[in-house]
Amino acid sequence: MAERVRVAVAGGIAEVRLNRPEKLNALDVPMFEALVSAGKQLAADRSVRCVVLSGAGRAFCAGLDLALFAAMAQPGAGGRARGLFARELGNPANFAQRAAYVWTAMPAPVIAAVHGVAFGAGLQIALAADLRIVAPDARLAVLEVRWGLIPDLTGSQALRRLVPLDVAKELTFTGREVSGEEAVRLGLATRVSEQPLEDALALAREIAARSPDAVRAAKKLLNSAGFLGLEEGLRLEEELQRSLIAKPNQIEAARANLERREARFTDPE
Repeated sequence: MAERVRVAVAGGIAEVRLNRPEKLNALDVPMFEALVSAGKQLAADRSVRCVVLSGAGRAFCAGLDLALFAAMAQPGAGGRARGLFARELGNPANFAQRAAYVWTAMPAPVIAAVHGVAFGAGLQIALAADLRIVAPDARLAVLEVRWGLIPDLTGSQALRRLVPLDVAKELTFTGREVSGEEAVRLGLATRVSEQPLEDALALAREIAARSPDAVRAAKKLLNSAGFLGLEEGLRLEEELQRSLIAKPNQIEAARANLERREARFTDPE
């Protein structure tokens, strides 16, 4: 069996590529497992300062493998699907959800480079990233309703944070496809690019050149915004700021800025 997900780390940037191009990177059980494994591996790697998610071949990800949908349609499918809902102690996400949630929970920022299609589960994985750079002719859809299902790879949570409620409902109720350009207008994507992977890597290099302590703290703070009350949010802001001030990487950032030179940061502790 071909390696479902390829991971390469260089210069603080991790490239994670879904690698099932003959199936438009559709998600089967080995792909779920490979995504979770890759996410865990990179979360533990302190040298990683940014992650770029992409798909090999003609698409980012076409969604759930048709064989899994066929299995769900058979009598007794509940038993076959049960493994997708298995839970891990201490993790809020079930087995299937972790394929997306692992990127939201990643300490370092994650950029999804989207081309071709990002349908259903594939779109939800892209939405789990911090930023999405999409080709103008990319096709994105919350496709689950066509199969009599709802988005269940954390997509419901991501949609509500990225777009207005009525937009989330329209996309979810209809399964309507949107182009990369419309995705940006709606808030599903960050920016359009004719070369999404190249621009995602360029952005990753820019992020990797900043203090990894500050970038990780900023991701944690912004991911918490809207989920905490005002007092808790302000307290977290102060706590994270205190954890940065006068630390080696913060001092190096200030000195490099004043001396107009490239900073030399150390990996987070």
